[in-house]
Amino acid sequence: MGLITLLLLLVLTFFEPGLSYRIPEAPSVPTNSPEFSRVLAVVSDAHLYHDAELHVLTNGNEFYEDELEAIAAARSHISLEAYIFQKGEIASRYIAALTERARNGVEVRLVLDAVGSFNTWRSTFRDLTDAGGKVCWYMPCRWYNLARFNNRTHREILIVDGSVGFIGGAGVADHWYKSRGKRKRWRDTMVRAEGNSVTSLQAMFAENWLESSGELLTGCKYYPNNPKHGSARAMVINSTPSAGRATRARMVFQILISTAQHRIHITTPYFLPDRGVRHALIDALHRGVEVKIIVPGKHSDHLLTRRSSRRLYGSLLEHGAEIYEYQPSMIHTKSLVIDGMWTAVGSTNFDARSFGINDEVNLAVLDDRFADRMEEDFQADLADSRRVTYEEWRRRSPLERGNEWLGWIIERQE
Repeated sequence: MGLITLLLLLVLTFFEPGLSYRIPEAPSVPTNSPEFSRVLAVVSDAHLYHDAELHVLTNGNEFYEDELEAIAAARSHISLEAYIFQKGEIASRYIAALTERARNGVEVRLVLDAVGSFNTWRSTFRDLTDAGGKVCWYMPCRWYNLARFNNRTHREILIVDGSVGFIGGAGVADHWYKSRGKRKRWRDTMVRAEGNSVTSLQAMFAENWLESSGELLTGCKYYPNNPKHGSARAMVINSTPSAGRATRARMVFQILISTAQHRIHITTPYFLPDRGVRHALIDALHRGVEVKIIVPGKHSDHLLTRRSSRRLYGSLLEHGAEIYEYQPSMIHTKSLVIDGMWTAVGSTNFDARSFGINDEVNLAVLDDRFADRMEEDFQADLADSRRVTYEEWRRRSPLERGNEWLGWIIERQE
């Protein structure tokens, strides 16, 4: 009887169906209005800052160097949270930079996911910890974590002195850093943020630092009142699953898609939208909204995931959505641009794990200049992608169709 109960708990933990979302009454005000921003902020329990300075960093050659430069300039504290921190050339550079700062009295704290960073061991950070740095693993394999073991931190954030923050989809690993032979480096995006929104990123880190280390960071130095830097309006969306399977990121995505009037441009490495998202996208198509989606092509790091994703293309393509598969390499950017005004960028994928299981963090930005900059990258990626037609989708091979029966598992676990 005990074994049966344990198996039942495991099934519920790993394969509980996702929550079906619908919006019976969308906000009736323009999406660039203060009223709409207030609704989005209240629903997502976020603060709308009006002083953000944001810079889009395209690919590892840009964001790694910018992050390492910020680390080298740290004077008080450094907080890094990552799903993936993988041994290699770029990880060695990070550890060396963090160790140098720790030796000079800077507080260095790392939270690494125990599953995503499973091949990076405590001994990897011996120089850093000997210098006074602290490294903790999120949700390690312990008996008391069994009921929550499927909950991972998928966040990729770096905060320096509470005043400079980095947020996006990339962890620390060589496949983002450089090409190897015919395998080109992954395409990804990080955003450098300055202004008071960075203190909200620090608060996100503090949440999982507490869970991983038992320490609660309350010192004023961690949450400074930063001077005004820019004029972009931005919210940091903390996304932690509740017992009801709802997350803030999922709410924000649903609202933005359901209120779009002109364009919805999505880039995601794992496109496994649940019924609620698919219905919202189809409703947008019926309103005359342009829907374009960029997903990985043949270079996807998870072939089965890609095939499971393609299973869901049919209804979207039939109603007029345009789906493109990126050709040069694995695309790992996670972004949503609505009507050239709102942009959501961060760690959230269009799948059940991100929408209802993982800890995620996103930046929701109301700024047409930032949206235009993200749109530049979207159009460049579109030019390197191949469009999938409905006719092609209908003619997919029996082998591909045969793999799709596993899709219901993948939809909960990717």
